[in-house]
Amino acid sequence: MRYFIRLSYRGAGFHGWQTQPNAVTVQATIEQALATVLRVPAAITGAGRTDTGVNAAMMVAHFDCDTLPGGDTTRLVRSLNSLLGRDIAIHSIFPVASDAHARFDATSRTYKYFTHSEKSPFLYPLSWQHPPQLDFDLMNEAAATLPRYSDFTSFSKLHTDVKTNICAVSHARWEREGSQMVFTITADRFLRNMVRAIVGTLVEVGMKKLSLDGFAQVIEQKDRCSAGTSMPGHPLFLWNITYPYPIF
Repeated sequence: MRYFIRLSYRGAGFHGWQTQPNAVTVQATIEQALATVLRVPAAITGAGRTDTGVNAAMMVAHFDCDTLPGGDTTRLVRSLNSLLGRDIAIHSIFPVASDAHARFDATSRTYKYFTHSEKSPFLYPLSWQHPPQLDFDLMNEAAATLPRYSDFTSFSKLHTDVKTNICAVSHARWEREGSQMVFTITADRFLRNMVRAIVGTLVEVGMKKLSLDGFAQVIEQKDRCSAGTSMPGHPLFLWNITYPYPIF
């Protein structure tokens, strides 16, 4: 039987989502807890990968299991949460079709990047304190051009193992949410470091260090060295994942 997991996590204590040697990751931590509860090794597959320090308000993963202890997903959720500590929360587990895939069946992912203008001991470290002179109207003009492009090589981490840098961005905009300015971006897929590189380049636009034409040229050059600095990961959240069928 295949099961989907809906979960969230705070990324500060992890070296990203994906399991890697000699590093604490979200995937490996959940797999260890699952193996403890199920008493058999259990590999999970996530809907995507988040980098070191990046958070997830919503992540989806799947795993296969012949028999759940007690046959009760609610009990499994409680058992896992008791083992996982404060930085990972399992919200629900439910059976799906045997060929359902958390990663390949996802049709879109949405990320949010949180910023604030005045020093705050409560917003930090899950929000970035931006310079007061940032021109968000100008940044939105630049962000509006992103859906016109498909090759985002300029915003991808170098030397990754992906086969293509083509992404379909459907939404990209800065909006005020309470006391914060939040950048929301939705695409069918994202490259490693892509959102943080886009935000860093948009900040250069907002600081009047890069023109709107210059922003377009950064994308068209398909060169990571032409884009802005990668922003810190702690204010970035994987916010939502959509599927072509109602899984929740």
